[in-house]
Amino acid sequence: MWLIRFVLGKIILFLDWAFQPRALLMRSPDAQKRVDHETQNLTLYQFIACPFCVKVRRHIKRLGLKIEIKDAQNDPVAKKELIEGGKELQVPCLRIQGDGQVRWMYESSDINDFLDARFLTS
Repeated sequence: MWLIRFVLGKIILFLDWAFQPRALLMRSPDAQKRVDHETQNLTLYQFIACPFCVKVRRHIKRLGLKIEIKDAQNDPVAKKELIEGGKELQVPCLRIQGDGQVRWMYESSDINDFLDARFLTS
């Protein structure tokens, strides 16, 4: 089973690299600066070869967002942050900080929908 996951992970990473998405949105420099400021409060916790994490990372790139990405599989500090804050080791997970509160959002489709609602028209 480990070998299958390893091989599939490498295939996923190769395909992600080979077919990198382009940004859908071209913002003015001022608009991009505002979006970059808003994304400072977002952090994506992920595993590098997880297909659902790849889905979210590709969507982030399409939207032209600069979101901090932490590898919760290989970085023990990120793993600890995710478990302590989000209460479970599940990826992808988007940490959303704002209004003095922190939310932890799981599920790739929910994360992508949130990003669309917040940044697609920005």
